Amino acid sequence: MRIRATAAAVTISGALALTALAVPAAQADGQGNKALTAAAKQLAAGYQDGHAASRASAFAASTGYDEQWGDTVLSNTTVNGGKGIVLGTSAKANFKVTFTATDPAGIDNTSGYAIVYHGTDLDSSNTGALPNEADGATTCKTVNATTSTCTLSFTVDPRSLWNTDAGGGWKVYAAAQAKDGDYSIHEKARSFAAKRYSKLTTNAAPEPVAKGKTITVTGLLSRANWDTAKYMGYTKQTVTLQYRKKTSSTYSNVKTVTSSSTGALKTTVKASADGYFRYKFAGTSTTPAATSVSDYVDVR
Repeated sequence: MRIRATAAAVTISGALALTALAVPAAQADGQGNKALTAAAKQLAAGYQDGHAASRASAFAASTGYDEQWGDTVLSNTTVNGGKGIVLGTSAKANFKVTFTATDPAGIDNTSGYAIVYHGTDLDSSNTGALPNEADGATTCKTVNATTSTCTLSFTVDPRSLWNTDAGGGWKVYAAAQAKDGDYSIHEKARSFAAKRYSKLTTNAAPEPVAKGKTITVTGLLSRANWDTAKYMGYTKQTVTLQYRKKTSSTYSNVKTVTSSSTGALKTTVKASADGYFRYKFAGTSTTPAATSVSDYVDVR
């Protein structure tokens, strides 16, 4: 398990306190994220109070939940409104996790809880976070007599992440309890991606240029490096050069270019008419799409 000594993410108060998106230094011993796992076990133990844990596990085995008692159902888990989390090198990102909890007896609106973590499962997670709210200060709202919607806020600080944390390996652990004591806990309620912010530039030269002469279009594709807290060139990536005439509002693809070992882009085209050039990157599983600002070329 790795952790930055200078991580500056939000700290959660209460019995389950730890630093969001990074565990305390005492846990950085290669044994996994004990803090998150302990929080989950404590939550499950609280829900199991008054029930037989073995019976709860039997219910879970038959319903697909990790822990369940009775007929409480969790559904519609959404992260950041369905959008991926994108982080640069320093600015924190705030996002919400929402889910629906249903039970014939109604939902205890103080019981909704969620944990976000990165890894195959919670026990082997290498980083993660509890909600920003203090213990018990959840925001579950009644929809009707049987249903509530729970919303919990999280803060991600890229200075507490590593490049290996990028991609779709993030998951949500969600839980809620009904007014009659029934409950459900779903360790993998939703998967989502955290991506390294990308930048793209374009420069077309010379300007102006004679019709029929060569235009050289350069650029740079870079992305956030969470290991160094700097932007670095994104190498060996396919980027599309696009062009639109001055009199048009539509871009068309001209050719594809592969970024160099430093993320640099370079190609040539023949000057035909006044217009705009730009590079466009489609994105990858760890890096979002990017489109550069257009560069205008005066053709004479």
